[in-house]
Amino acid sequence: MRIDVLTIFPGLITDFSSESLLGRARRDGLVDLRVHDLRDATDDVHRTVDDAPYGGGAGMVMLPGPIFATVERVRPPRPLFLLGPGGRRFDQAMARDLAGGEGFSLLCGRYEGIDQRVHDHLVDEELSIGDVVLSGGEVAALVVLEAVTRLLPGVMGNADSADEESFADGLLEYPQYTRPAEFRGWEVPSVLRSGDHARVARWRRATAIERTVRCRPDLIAARGGLDDDEVRLLSEFGFDADRSIVEVDRNDDTGTPGPDRAG
Repeated sequence: MRIDVLTIFPGLITDFSSESLLGRARRDGLVDLRVHDLRDATDDVHRTVDDAPYGGGAGMVMLPGPIFATVERVRPPRPLFLLGPGGRRFDQAMARDLAGGEGFSLLCGRYEGIDQRVHDHLVDEELSIGDVVLSGGEVAALVVLEAVTRLLPGVMGNADSADEESFADGLLEYPQYTRPAEFRGWEVPSVLRSGDHARVARWRRATAIERTVRCRPDLIAARGGLDDDEVRLLSEFGFDADRSIVEVDRNDDTGTPGPDRAG
């Protein structure tokens, strides 16, 4: 997969993407990441990429010229996403969609924003990672890169890992434990040490449901609530299924949003 990133701080992208899974994926030829410095398309000694806004106001605005020139020169893969607060919310479902394609590109804004003509005539869509204000789009681009590339075939050592993670089935992931079996008086649940793989699977499903109801009831509501099998599963492991259903129903009836997830 080819992914292009357009930025005025290429080091922020290249340094991050040389480590961990993404770095290995690049070295193994699974990801063709190309980072383009927008300043290379300037034609003045100061390599200017911004100017004062028409109409006055605080801050500076990124010039359209270097951005258009860079896109026309390198012909990055489409879709080309501008990372900004007005865009579609990036989530795991979108990460999977992008991972199933041939490539895409990310444009990182800075300062007070980018000239509107880039929005109107160059990019395909705006993309947001959440309702937070960042100094630029580079951190958001890294979030997209990390989320998408780890889903590509061969990137993760265990191909089943992606199927058991949070959001894979509209649920948060179940709790994880490792050695020692007892730490400071806190024990690993006995079911995980039982050797009964079928019961372990049921426990993991039940705890994933319970954790999602407790922490992210909006995800349960989006799935249409709990079905009868899920209610029975919660009861099997001692979770308060009735309370869980009431909590989800109340969220649906009132339209009350889930917890703040701006970060």
